[in-house]
Amino acid sequence: MNDTLSMKASAGPAPIVTRERAAVALLFFLNGMVMGAWAPKIPFFSQALGLTESMLGIMLFVFGVGSLVMMPVAGMQIARLGSSRVVQITTLLYIPTIVLLTLVDSIWTGVIAIFLFGGLTGAMDVAMNANAVEVERQMRRSIMSSCHAFWSLGGLFGAATGGALIAMLGVLGHVLLLAAICVVLFLVARPMILVDAPHPSDEPARARLPLTPLPWLIGLIALFCMVPEGTVLDWSALYLRNELNASTEFSGFAFAAFSLTMATCRFAGDFVRDRFGGVKTLRVCGVLATLGLLIAGRSDSVTLALIGFAIAGIGISNMVPIAFSAAGNIPGLAPGVGLSVVTTMGYSGILFAPSLIGFVAEHTTLSTVYTAIPALLLVVLALSHLARYADRVAET
Repeated sequence: MNDTLSMKASAGPAPIVTRERAAVALLFFLNGMVMGAWAPKIPFFSQALGLTESMLGIMLFVFGVGSLVMMPVAGMQIARLGSSRVVQITTLLYIPTIVLLTLVDSIWTGVIAIFLFGGLTGAMDVAMNANAVEVERQMRRSIMSSCHAFWSLGGLFGAATGGALIAMLGVLGHVLLLAAICVVLFLVARPMILVDAPHPSDEPARARLPLTPLPWLIGLIALFCMVPEGTVLDWSALYLRNELNASTEFSGFAFAAFSLTMATCRFAGDFVRDRFGGVKTLRVCGVLATLGLLIAGRSDSVTLALIGFAIAGIGISNMVPIAFSAAGNIPGLAPGVGLSVVTTMGYSGILFAPSLIGFVAEHTTLSTVYTAIPALLLVVLALSHLARYADRVAET
């Protein structure tokens, strides 16, 4: 116990870097870069298949279904083969899916392509997080927050360059270059990936869902924090193009601005929470996220909208990590049980809620959507006192 506390105390803004940590950071960056590049590509995907906003919403729903189907499959394969093998396989299968999305020429091929894209996104996500856990154990040092910061940096790079590269090289040229960069990153990371042994005994324990309301309430916090993140990812480019008349080059900048501030604040997140506590951090983040989304939604210019999305990124950056930490430290409840409830509820927000936005946007506007979403964050603020359980990490 004392060793754990001393480790936490010694951790600073310049953590130790190892080959294994660099490898898993590259994998997070790769995954985030592809997802970021997907944001400015969505309008072209929609246009190629002649989708209405509600039909695009259905496609995004299929993306979410693919993720939730493949995530447990990846988990079972990690138990059989180890995370290092699964993360390599899923990465190699994931890279071509962004090209496949560009080659679709019918609704049904679009459904298949986006299901595979979502499924392999989820599978790679599980595998790289599992490998990050193994690296943490080897290093005896927490690295998860910075790993997710590298994901945000990848999202920033993919979104910021996506529009310009599409305008310069065309939709197909853009994804071919993206896939080539991903292959190079994978080849650099591959020999450094931590090789872990299979864990055939690590099968999910059969357990009844908790009857206490606490994990469900914390799950609601995670859900309502991840809905805005998914909405910015999937709809911000369309919002800038269709409602603020942004050029193709600028269409991906909303998610880029969001990712830039999110990545920066995730690198600082552990220090901020240790300094001010989970409750105060969550409340300040909630207010900033609300303010940012309102600015973006009520904006009449691209510049002001980008400022709003950047502020929202600051706010949302550390809200979900706080919720996950709280879930793993609920008194009298096994950490795995609490986390299973909260993570499932949270990821359903980022995977499925954006698909519902399509139906709402078709009858209103995306401006109205971004103005209304902060109402969810008011619920988070009302439940923010539950973030005190996140501080039990430093108390044990």
